[in-house]
This record gives sequence, C-alpha cells and structure tokens, in this order.
Amino acid sequence: MKSSSISKYRPFPPVSLPDRTWPDQSITRAPIWCSVDLRDGNQALPTPMSIEEKLEYFDMLVRIGFTQIEVGFPSASDTEFHFVRRLIEENRIPENVTIQVLVQAREHLIQRSYESLKGVKQAIVHLYNPTSTLQRRVTFHNATREDTRAIAVQGAQWVAQYAALAPETEWTFQYSPESFSDTELDFALECCHAVMDVWQPTPEKKIILNLPNTVEWCLPNVHADQIEWMCRNIRDRDSVIISLHTHNDRGTGTAATELGLLAGADRVEGTLFGNGERTGNLDIVTVALNMNSHGIPTGLDFSDLASVRHVYERCCRLVVPERQPYAGELVFTAFSGSHQDAIKKGLDRRDQDRAASTEEVPWAVPYLTIDPQDIGRSYEAIIRINSQSGKGGVAYILDREHGLDLPKTMHPQVGKFIYDLADQWGREMSADEIGEAFHQHFANVTSPLDVTEYELIHLTDERGVVECRATIIHQGEPKQIVGRGNGPINAFVHALEGGGLKDFKVTDYRSHAVRGGSDASAAAYVQLQADDGRLLWGAGIDSSIEMAGLRALVSAWNLLHPANA
Repeated sequence: MKSSSISKYRPFPPVSLPDRTWPDQSITRAPIWCSVDLRDGNQALPTPMSIEEKLEYFDMLVRIGFTQIEVGFPSASDTEFHFVRRLIEENRIPENVTIQVLVQAREHLIQRSYESLKGVKQAIVHLYNPTSTLQRRVTFHNATREDTRAIAVQGAQWVAQYAALAPETEWTFQYSPESFSDTELDFALECCHAVMDVWQPTPEKKIILNLPNTVEWCLPNVHADQIEWMCRNIRDRDSVIISLHTHNDRGTGTAATELGLLAGADRVEGTLFGNGERTGNLDIVTVALNMNSHGIPTGLDFSDLASVRHVYERCCRLVVPERQPYAGELVFTAFSGSHQDAIKKGLDRRDQDRAASTEEVPWAVPYLTIDPQDIGRSYEAIIRINSQSGKGGVAYILDREHGLDLPKTMHPQVGKFIYDLADQWGREMSADEIGEAFHQHFANVTSPLDVTEYELIHLTDERGVVECRATIIHQGEPKQIVGRGNGPINAFVHALEGGGLKDFKVTDYRSHAVRGGSDASAAAYVQLQADDGRLLWGAGIDSSIEMAGLRALVSAWNLLHPANA
C-alpha cells in the first residue's frame, strides 16, 4: 500500500478496561457449539447448496455432534423455506438437536419464519438488526440510536407474539446487535437490555445474546475486552447465554474466539473450515481441535476429518487449502530433513514409552501438536520427500510404508541417493516411487555380479562349518565358485575370494522379517568396506533369510563395483 493511502485509515479505538481479567483465565471446558454452515456459510457460496445437498450436510453436522444448527433464512427464499419444512416433515431432526433460523426485525419475515417451523419440537429464532455507527449513518440514512433500538424492541415483540401462537414448540430466542464489534458498547448493551425487557429471560428460560464480530475491525484482544465488558455489565447474567460469532477479515478469527471465551462467552457460532463471506467465518474445526490438543473434550467428533472435508468440498464446491489447520493436505507433512528426523525419533520414542507403560502416555512428538491418527490421518502422510529432505525422512518412509527397517548407518547413503533423485526430478517423490527407487538401486542388484545357483552344505566332519557352492555370472561370464566358512555369508565371501573377486571385508550385517509383507519375506543388509576405504550398504529381499543375506552382499558388491565404472 502506498504511503499516500495510509492517511485515509484510522486506528480502532480501544476499550477502557484497566482491570480486565481475561488474560489470566484458562479455557477448561468447551462452549455450546452452533454450526451456521447452512445459513451464513451457504449464503456466501457462488452456487448455494441445493436442498438435497443441504440435507446431506445437515446429516453430517449431526454425526459430528452439533446440537445447535442454524439451518437457514427461511423467509429469504422458497429453497430455504422448503428445506426447513423437509427437516421437520421427514422427521430428520434428532431429539437432542435444536435447529435455528435467522430473521430480520420485520413482521412479515418473522411470520414466514414461524410458518417454516410449524410442528418443530424445539427451535431457536434468531432476530437481528444492525446497530453500528457506520450502519446507522450509511445504510439507514443517519438513523438515531432511538430509531435503531425501537427496531430491536419491535422485532422482539413480534418474535414473542408469534411464538405464543405455537406453545407446543419449545422456543429459544436469540438476539444479535449486528456489527456489534463496531457498535458503541453502551448502545449495544442498551439494545440488548431493551430486548430482554420484552423477552423476560430467567435462569430456567435463558435467551441467547449473540455479539457478532460481523466485520473484524480490531485486534483480538480488543474484541476480548468488548466481550468481557458486556459480560460484566449485562444484567441478569445467569439468564443469558453470551454467544460469539467472529469473522476473519484480519486473519485472527480463531484468536478472537478463543480470547472471547476467556472473556466469559458461553457459546460459539461458526462453520466448518471457516466458510463464509469475505475471508470467512470462524473455523469451528480449528477451535475444537485446539481444545482437544489441550485435553479438553468438545463433544464434536472429527476422528474422520477426511470424510467431513470430502462432503464439505463436494456440497460447497470449495477446496480446503493445503495449509488449513488440521484439515489441509500438508499440515502434518515434513519435508525438512531435521524435522523428519525429529518426528521419526518422537514416534519411535512414543512406541517405546507405550510398550513400557500400562497407562496412557501423553502425546509429545516434535512438530506435531496432535496425533494425526486421532483425526483419521495416517503416519505415512506425515513425512514426504523432496530435494530438501534428509536421510531420516527416507528411512521413515521405507520403514512405515514398505516395512524395511534400514540400519541407521545406511540412512545417509540411501537418503542422499533419494533426495538427489528428487532434486533431479524437481518435485516431491511419492512413497511408492521411493520404494521403487530403493529396490532398483540398493536391493537385489544383479549387475555386474549375479548369483544364478546357490547350494549350502552343512559339513558333518567340521562342526559349525558350511560349504557354499554357487554359480555366478560376472560381467556376462558364468563361473563356478566354492568356499567354506562359519556361516552362509562367510562361506560365500570365501567363495568370492577363491574366484578372485574379494577386494573388501564385511563390516556389518542385519536382517529382519519384512513388516506387512508375506510371512516368508525377509530383508537383509550387508555393509562392505572396499580396500580403498569406501563403505557401502546393499540390501537383499527373499523368502529365505539365507538368500536375502546373500543377495544383500551381492548388492553391496555391485555398488562397490558399478557396471559403468
């Protein structure tokens, strides 16, 4: 922004609250959650949801655990009206769920809203009127505070009047001084008290006062001051549920909500993944999972977040960004080598701690605030490989995805090869591509040396000694070799020595069953040191542990003597 443009903007006025208490508070329990996806979120879509899509979305919200769902603005369109009717007439609303409808303070719209709710067991009627100085001056042509308060009072009277005509329904009334965050606090309080005078709430029959951050004008701490001021000054506080409804114009909707809860709010309105006008509403997924990460139960089930995302993207025709907290494709992914190594060590340490303990082990893994499996994400997706990755990440992929537990001293050799390959390709490598590259370059390598026949004979006259007889092909020529030793690997080494092919010594050998493979699959790893000092690992995979070790030695030999050298 050019400096010449800055002068048109003004700082947002702070709230005078020198004895504020919210900075010293903690969130210890979840608020009442209200999804406004089907109203606030839906009205912001380029192509609003059809009735069938809204029905599917409603069912998903119920499965997640929402007990209050704002289902629409039934006086605004026939689609909205008929959606509410289908919910009621088809008995789709569970006993523990209360639907909510939004309506302006105009009688014919209020009447139409009640018509849509005919026969419902319980419902929230959400009345609003704009109260901010800007709205009064611009939208309502310099309306006075008295004019604006009168609109709220008249609307509240109509809401109560039409509710009285349907006593069989359990009604809850909600009032929003719309654009609360840009309204003088004393006037917002005045409007709320005027509505309360009409509705006469009690501790047994509470009303909801929703204080919307309709446009996020200020810092989240200023919003918290506004909420604490209202919570302190509202009369009959035990008869009122204070509700938050934040937007994200400044990118701090989550912070504003969390600080608003510290300031005393009881309830939160928002949408899945923050869908809504402009930069969106509060993302309830983020706030709820933030609470989960501190051990606070929320009553919302996001254990299969991928399926929630799938329904959202299909019905809303929107895409969840790759960096969206918790739900984004890449949020649990580490490309950095140091991060990958720390995550791998953290997960390995956690496995060890859990095996040694009979109690729940607290979650503590570097770079991961929650266990991805708790929201349906797999560990295989955590570490992904590109040219910036390190040896630990490659080893992690081979271990978790392909069941190959490489010796630690093999990690640098394999890691460098894989991320050099990623650098050459100029892109991320998939787990399958990493496995394929490992198998092609390190495992069962057959050129320039290959073993076509192999026989191991246990000698009865020499205890513990075995004889290896093998047919090898070296640089295209077949050759018979024989050697003896105190085990299969040692015997084969002596056979190679007899064939004039030993310019190395074996410095390490490991083997294990391949996790996730067939019961007979075995993997072996052999490290050779060449006469010139080079150290290289090779791998072998076979149904026989003996042949796996033999193939690993041959693979390492071939890496010491590449065919094109």
